Amino acid sequence: MEQGRPWGVAPPHVSAPGYATRVPEQVRGEHTHSEPVAPRAVQRHSVRGQVLDALRAALVSGELVPGEVYSGPGLGARFGVSATPVREAMQQLALEGAVEVVPNRGFRVTVRSALELAELAEVRALIEVPVMLRLARTVPAAHWRALRPLAEATTAAAATGDRAAYAESDRAFHRAMLKFAGNRQLVTVADELHRRSQWPLATGDPLGRRADLVAAASEHLALLDALVAQDLTVVQSLVREHFAGADR
Repeated sequence: MEQGRPWGVAPPHVSAPGYATRVPEQVRGEHTHSEPVAPRAVQRHSVRGQVLDALRAALVSGELVPGEVYSGPGLGARFGVSATPVREAMQQLALEGAVEVVPNRGFRVTVRSALELAELAEVRALIEVPVMLRLARTVPAAHWRALRPLAEATTAAAATGDRAAYAESDRAFHRAMLKFAGNRQLVTVADELHRRSQWPLATGDPLGRRADLVAAASEHLALLDALVAQDLTVVQSLVREHFAGADR
């Protein structure tokens, strides 16, 4: 398991009013650790959304382990909420393919395959590469320069090895680029595919994954430089290479 933010903690670049400042250690089923941890209550007006965000972060970081079953009541106790918002959030994750329902037990985290990640990367490339090449010809350099702080945020997150923080900043950067196309449906579909591609495999070397994050983040900065310079040859090469490595 990677070291990073505990569940429910908003990443440094995300402003989340009412975001729980700490969600205790992962729970499998109804198991509780011998050392008691006081639950942290979540603001009721946005409890489902906060639980969903925290569960997504736990999926990306590997704190929710592929193949393991987690119960609504067990997770709810750790969030300081009832099982209902947890189950609602898990149902959404089931629709996204992140978990599957296990009758009378809870939800099992989906075990991903390298083939599935490669397929997602291929579909993303089919959608985004042509769009980025068109935008490279039409978007003013000043617009690309304005995205540099987002690219730098991915670099900072990658350097810490915090996969959940990197996932958020990575998607924010790609969304910002695609918004220049003026097509909201494109942005929504691409972002959903991107989110699915960020769930890790069941096994892997944490240090290797950190190196992959750093490499991908550096591609963001190089791509912006090429877009500002309107170097279409380099833009095409970087975009294609970025998606070729998106299944890592």
